Amino acid sequence: MAWKPILKALNEREESIEKSLKEAEKAREDMANLNADNERLLKEARIERDKVLQEARGMGDQMIAEAKAAARVEADKMIENARVAIENEKNSAMVELKNQVATLSLEIAEKVVKERLSDQGEQEKLVAVLMQDVDLN
Repeated sequence: MAWKPILKALNEREESIEKSLKEAEKAREDMANLNADNERLLKEARIERDKVLQEARGMGDQMIAEAKAAARVEADKMIENARVAIENEKNSAMVELKNQVATLSLEIAEKVVKERLSDQGEQEKLVAVLMQDVDLN
C-alpha cells in the first residue's frame, strides 16, 4: 500500500520535471527568437543608417558641386567684366593718345610754318611751288 502514494509522488515529480523542462525549452526558444529579432532589427537599423549617411554625403557632394559651379560662373563673369573694362580703358587711352599726338603735330606744324613763312622770300618760293602743282584747266 505504500507503493501507490510513492509511485504517485514519483509520477507527479516526473511530470513536474518534464513540465519544467518543456517550459525551459520554450523559454530558450523564445530567447533565441528574441535574439534573432534583435539581430534583424539591428541589421535593418544599420542598413537604414548607412542609407541616410549615403544620402547625406550625396547631398553634401551635390551642394559642393553646385557651389563650385556657381563660383566658376561668377569668376568667369568677373573676368569677362575685367576684360571689357580693360579694353574700354585701352581704347580710351588710345583716343587720348591720338588726340595728344594730333595736338602736338599741329603745334609743331604751326611752329614750322611760322618759321618758314617768317621770311618774305620763303613765302614767295612756297607760293611758286604750290602754283606749279595747281593745274589750271
